[in-house]
Amino acid sequence: MSASLTQIFASEAFGTFLLILLGCGVVAGVALPTSKAKDGGWIVITMAWGLAVFVGVYAAYKTGAHLNPAVTIGLAVAGRDLAEGIPASATNIVVYFAAQMVGAILGATAVWLTYKKQFDQKADAAAKLGVFATGPAVRSYGWNVVTEAVGTFVLLAWIIASGKTPSGLGPLAVALVIVVIGLSLGGPTGYAINPARDLGPRIAHAFLPIPGKGGSDWAYSWVPVVGPIIGAVAAGLIVPHIAGLF
Repeated sequence: MSASLTQIFASEAFGTFLLILLGCGVVAGVALPTSKAKDGGWIVITMAWGLAVFVGVYAAYKTGAHLNPAVTIGLAVAGRDLAEGIPASATNIVVYFAAQMVGAILGATAVWLTYKKQFDQKADAAAKLGVFATGPAVRSYGWNVVTEAVGTFVLLAWIIASGKTPSGLGPLAVALVIVVIGLSLGGPTGYAINPARDLGPRIAHAFLPIPGKGGSDWAYSWVPVVGPIIGAVAAGLIVPHIAGLF
């Protein structure tokens, strides 16, 4: 299989759009007042994020369904193609990144449209921001980076060791890994493990006309970008050598 740059962009943008629409959507349902899902809890959020990945991977199947710059980086560092017939060239990598960011911003905007009346209600500004972006339970930037790096390392180690892209592993398998990372490692930071997942919606939060939204916490915004990149690079450098021993 081969794909044009336009096809790559459309596929990854659409898959990431669905991922963020459903993933940030469950947070909106759990966090915002007057939502029927209010106070659904962490289990609801992690399960829905896993299923959101399931949907996004199906939608972007033909381009490997990265939906995540960390996946793109990890595969490139490991010397793998980005998808069947799509080499890890600089141009292709940039197109993947751009598509993931655009899809994430559009997905977050669609969440706002869906929950418009809930966002209009009086609520804590942190709860409104939390729909879009992650934030730590205990703010300690260095350790928050470690948490994000470890979670992302697990995801990329599994993908790279298999020798396949997320789509090649099967949407349900990827979904279950996302769920277990969230349940096991997501508590400290809310587990972005995906720079586009956090930065794209955070940008949307900054420009959307949400009453009483407060700031977008740009002081923390670098953590869910740098942490996943570190984890992805580490997995790309280490895992191919370990996997080759078995």
